[in-house]
Amino acid sequence: MWDDAFPSFLIGLREGLEAGLIVSVLVATLVRAGAKSRLPQVWTGVLGAIALSLSFGAVLTFTAASLSATAQEAFGGTLSVIAVAFVTAMVFWMRRSARNLSGEIREKVTSALAMGTGMLIVTSFLAVGREGLETALFLWTTARAAGESAGPMIGAGIGLVIAAGLCWGLYRRVLKINLTKFFTATGVVLIVIAAGVLGYGLRDLQEGGVLPGKTAFAFDLSQNIDAGSWYGTLVQGVFNLTPSMTWLQVVAYVAYLAVVMTLFVRGVRGTRPAKAGAEAKAEAVQDKASDETAEKAPRRRPAWLVPAAVVAVPAVAAGAVVAFSGSKPAGAQTVAVSEKECGKGFTAPQPGRQTFQMHNTGDKASEVYLVDPATNAVYGEIEGLAPGTTRDLVATVGSGEYAWRCVPTGGKAVTSAPVRVSGGGNVKAVKPVSEEDLAGPLKAYKDYVGKGLATLTDQTGKLSDDIQKGDLDAARTDWLTAHRTYSSLGAAYGTFQDFDKKINGRTAGLPDGVRDKDFTGFHRVEYGLWHGESADDLRGPAQQLQQDAQGLQKAFPTQDFDPSDLPLRTHEILENTLQFELTGAADQGSGTMLATADANLAGTRELLDVLRPLIAARNPQLLTTVNGDIDREQKLLDAAHHDTAWTPVDKLDTATRDRLNGATGQLLEDLAPIPDLLEIRKSA
Repeated sequence: MWDDAFPSFLIGLREGLEAGLIVSVLVATLVRAGAKSRLPQVWTGVLGAIALSLSFGAVLTFTAASLSATAQEAFGGTLSVIAVAFVTAMVFWMRRSARNLSGEIREKVTSALAMGTGMLIVTSFLAVGREGLETALFLWTTARAAGESAGPMIGAGIGLVIAAGLCWGLYRRVLKINLTKFFTATGVVLIVIAAGVLGYGLRDLQEGGVLPGKTAFAFDLSQNIDAGSWYGTLVQGVFNLTPSMTWLQVVAYVAYLAVVMTLFVRGVRGTRPAKAGAEAKAEAVQDKASDETAEKAPRRRPAWLVPAAVVAVPAVAAGAVVAFSGSKPAGAQTVAVSEKECGKGFTAPQPGRQTFQMHNTGDKASEVYLVDPATNAVYGEIEGLAPGTTRDLVATVGSGEYAWRCVPTGGKAVTSAPVRVSGGGNVKAVKPVSEEDLAGPLKAYKDYVGKGLATLTDQTGKLSDDIQKGDLDAARTDWLTAHRTYSSLGAAYGTFQDFDKKINGRTAGLPDGVRDKDFTGFHRVEYGLWHGESADDLRGPAQQLQQDAQGLQKAFPTQDFDPSDLPLRTHEILENTLQFELTGAADQGSGTMLATADANLAGTRELLDVLRPLIAARNPQLLTTVNGDIDREQKLLDAAHHDTAWTPVDKLDTATRDRLNGATGQLLEDLAPIPDLLEIRKSA
């Protein structure tokens, strides 16, 4: 997130300082001219400019959201190129104007004073509005490139706050900044960032079919570079450079950077600073002229209607645009969903990405599927569509037959009459999964868990014997062996019920922490072994752990194991690893969290093995990607394993820890589609 925040921080700081300087000069000029009563007019214009900028951002967001995926790419790419043009122009303009900005604004204010109230509002509105629109466009573009809005918004907010503080200091004359040097330095950085935004925008235009060369890659290093690593995230977040780029992106990036940076640097070298004495004299003459010619308007309270209208009109206009563009995507069909009207209103759609408005006309919540009636393969779905509500279902339509399947809660599935679509390409649908399909993998995994629990019982028995004999060194070794065995059974935790808390519970929520009577199991024994407790103190917890392991082994064959839990656990095991083991939060002194993470990875691999045939039949490329992720993470964990010892998480250097977290995050991201891919879907 912080990598994505930097470009927005810089634009917020620059544009905020630029707009703030303009407002400061406006206010200072009015104060010097003895026209303080006109200040509300300045603030009215400023508020109107802010409202216009926010409304512009809203229009961009909702307009893009109402477009098809291909149109979104083209729309976003076009705005990215426009944003680069604006930023480039702003960088060059500010380089030239920073020195004489004050004098230019004073001249405009003096003219506005002579022309009355409306012109002063317009002057401040236009002066600030330009910066605001540029900021809104660039922030929207960077947020889209980052794939999230939190980082860019936080960065921009911090930049604007700092800019406001700098402007206040300059206005109060408690701070001095060489604005020419400041805008020159930030201009260089912004040119580099803009080059990346240009490359990203051109890629969007290629994805949207506007520009050719979508598959003409200049390089593809996605298999050699870890995109989730700290350096990969930094480069992609700040510079918009990705592991794979097309020739058009690379050529545009290099050409823009070479041409624009050369012109900018030459312009900086060719700028000759004006003489300070002459500049000061000219400013004094301007101030005197302003004092003599300024109109001293009688003090009166400004009408509330003018500022309210200036602020409200852009917001209302934006709302109208959003309502008009976002009410219903062009060409969207409204399709009825119920036990009696499933698919009513459905006609053969055009090929391509389509939006269907699914309206539940029945009295029960319903699941809705767009299916191939011959194979039951699913092209799109909505879960839990409530009675009387309407939701969009977006799906890509190709050549073939399509039908709607409605599955009301507690009712029978109803399938609509099919329609045939021609003229489109082949579209891959998700082959449905039934409970019968998961029965084989579930049995195989239950067998694996059963053998693991038998091993666990033997290992906890040996651990208890070590402590009974007072051999705590052997107990530490056997504790890790047993704990790794238990951790490798991660996909079954949900079926272990209360046994999991007894065997592997943490101190979270216990009022007395490690001294609480309910703190039991592996972590209780771990705490004692690595915090100097005696064998006498540990005999009870070790015996209890052995008994709980035996109880779980006996109870497991009769416990419910929902088949749909298997696909879910492929993702959840490593989610817990990222939360507890890789943060060190679960460590009670042994420093073996990476050993536990290694066991969790082994458990994930075992689960994927039993699900492999189902995944391969639906998305074989996903398995290739996931296998690569697992191998990368395994190498990182192996590097932390030295004979029988493991490097504690808090002893990892920053770069290694970032790589490990990045690899786990990337693996989690690539595992995320599996639960949807293998979701059990009802059929007719």
